[in-house]
Amino acid sequence: MASLERLPLTDPVQKKIIDARTALGLYMTRMFYYSEAKEAVDPITDVVLKSGPQKTLAQILTIKGTYEYMVEEDVPRAFDHFEKAVTICEEIKDYASLAVARWRLGLALSLNSEYEKAVYQYEKIIDINVAENNLWGMSVAKSYLSYFGYFFWGRINLAYQASKEAIELAEKSGDIYSKAIAYIVHGASCRGRGFFKEATEHLLKGLAFCETIDLSIWNAIGRWELGDVYFEIGEYQNSKEHYAKAAWLVERSGALPSFLTTNKTGAARARVMMDEKDIDLESLCAFVQENKLKYFEGVKQMFIGEILLNMDDQHLSEAEDWIQKAIETHKRDSMMLDLARDYTLYAELFKRKDDRSKAKENLGKAIEIFRECGADGWVRKTEKELAAL
Repeated sequence: MASLERLPLTDPVQKKIIDARTALGLYMTRMFYYSEAKEAVDPITDVVLKSGPQKTLAQILTIKGTYEYMVEEDVPRAFDHFEKAVTICEEIKDYASLAVARWRLGLALSLNSEYEKAVYQYEKIIDINVAENNLWGMSVAKSYLSYFGYFFWGRINLAYQASKEAIELAEKSGDIYSKAIAYIVHGASCRGRGFFKEATEHLLKGLAFCETIDLSIWNAIGRWELGDVYFEIGEYQNSKEHYAKAAWLVERSGALPSFLTTNKTGAARARVMMDEKDIDLESLCAFVQENKLKYFEGVKQMFIGEILLNMDDQHLSEAEDWIQKAIETHKRDSMMLDLARDYTLYAELFKRKDDRSKAKENLGKAIEIFRECGADGWVRKTEKELAAL
């Protein structure tokens, strides 16, 4: 197969190819130069489509797909490019590029709440790295399987086991990149199980690694997780600060606008618990309307329901509407841990209404789902609330 150097190209196009290769290197090593990579490969895409090497074409398709769902949040177009990239890589047996294409396809599937398909992609990536005996690659793949596959899906026991294995592999490899991701993901798994002290310890360790290597997106994910942990243990100032820092990091990266607005909504949720009343409800509702990635839709709805519930007694009816929306969304998207949290919030609303029967009913639903998820700490926490009624 002809190399790019042998194509009949003009000097300006040759320079663009060099720029594109530089962007590919940044993309492969840092993974958040989305706009820079796309801008570099756009000028040569048509040339490569016509007569360029298939390996380069697969990499370009992966970059374009990543930009489409990470920046534009256009998941259908991203799927098309990723699937073509996967097919090409399989045909030419380019396993390194195949792992990256499956990696990005799996993440797009996760954010579109297609968890079973996402798990399949991550398992394939693990197989590729096992075949190469690539410890840090196995660790990262296990982390993605744990977080974006099992954790998002609410299969917390599986998420916890996979994230423990990710830490073991990362420590064995000595690689700081895989350590950063593994500790954050295990912290999330601990939160999923309701082990908030352990979650905090692992998340802070992962964040320290992220700060060292400027791993912005995972830094944001870690702070998002800490925002949730601190909220659950009543440390609302810390919760607000981590949500706000996560929002800043996401905005700086230029990626995932739906994640950005979810963190802004989370910060508002923490502020309400600190008796801050200057909440722009209109903007928060607009965040839901503008949301393009399924995973964040129900989370925003749940947060808004909780904000309205805790503002004053004048918004209970609106709060109930939003909580019901969150329940329906999380049922639709099979996000079981979040569904259980919706029911605990719904129970709190009925307690405010002095309807003990409905409160008990919803706490019972939450306990049942938490137990199915393997969220032991959440089960104990919710059982105590039920006993107090």
